[in-house]
Amino acid sequence: MVTYPVDMELVKELEEKAYQIRRDLLQFIYRIGMGHLGGELSLVEMAVALYYHYMNYDPKNPKWEDRDRLVLSKGHCGETLYTIFADLGMYTMDYMVEHFETLDTAKFGMHPNRKYVPAIEVSAGSLGHGFSIALGLALGARKQKKNWRTFVIVGDGELDEGTNWEAIMSAGHFQLGNLVAIVDKNQLQMTGPTSQILNLDPLDEKLRAFGWDVMEIDGNDMYAVCAALESLPPSDPLSRRKPIFIISNTVKGKGVDFMENNPNWHGGGIAKDELERALLSVEKNRRVR
Repeated sequence: MVTYPVDMELVKELEEKAYQIRRDLLQFIYRIGMGHLGGELSLVEMAVALYYHYMNYDPKNPKWEDRDRLVLSKGHCGETLYTIFADLGMYTMDYMVEHFETLDTAKFGMHPNRKYVPAIEVSAGSLGHGFSIALGLALGARKQKKNWRTFVIVGDGELDEGTNWEAIMSAGHFQLGNLVAIVDKNQLQMTGPTSQILNLDPLDEKLRAFGWDVMEIDGNDMYAVCAALESLPPSDPLSRRKPIFIISNTVKGKGVDFMENNPNWHGGGIAKDELERALLSVEKNRRVR
């Protein structure tokens, strides 16, 4: 558990934004007819906290050289980021719907493509690749003596892929203190519970054995998310210290009662009646401090 002083007004502001992003995300998935709502909903608090406060990032200049980098390695959940990009004024929702998975004008897809969406750092979705690229970005910052930080978000099911562990071992070896990894540990993957398919635990002990500092939080509690991100030391590419791993324990389908902890909502679209039920559920579960 992370205890760190946090501005409660900021927490309330980010919680309200998370509520809005959940609603917008559900309506976006309804309009495009496809998505991975389970993992997209579990990710919302962390993504909102990063983009709206904790990353050094300018939505008007997504290729700003000194920006912090965020690699969404679990790229099949890119619609969460698309929804945030729309809210930040980078695109309109109508534009994204019009150009989503179209035959000749596609710019947006279930697996984000950095060639078409400048705000996307890495084309991801082939699971297990993003972590290694994030490692390279952090090493690149060290070589260039740049102070920007690299964040990488992976899924717990994604950690079944061996390339992640090569990157984890390398980051510990090189002592990349400018790298922060976040696992969206929602306990489920496409075919069932991660504990049954390939058990990760004790994940914290494994990561520490590979040379990481580890903190574990409730990733759907905005206060806990903010406390973890507030506690990060300044990014310094030249100081050799342990990289930081945040185990973000979340609920797949968070905020929508009939989707929560249900692997059937790993992927697919949402019907009109389901959308209406989902929006009512998000409203019911809205947190007001």
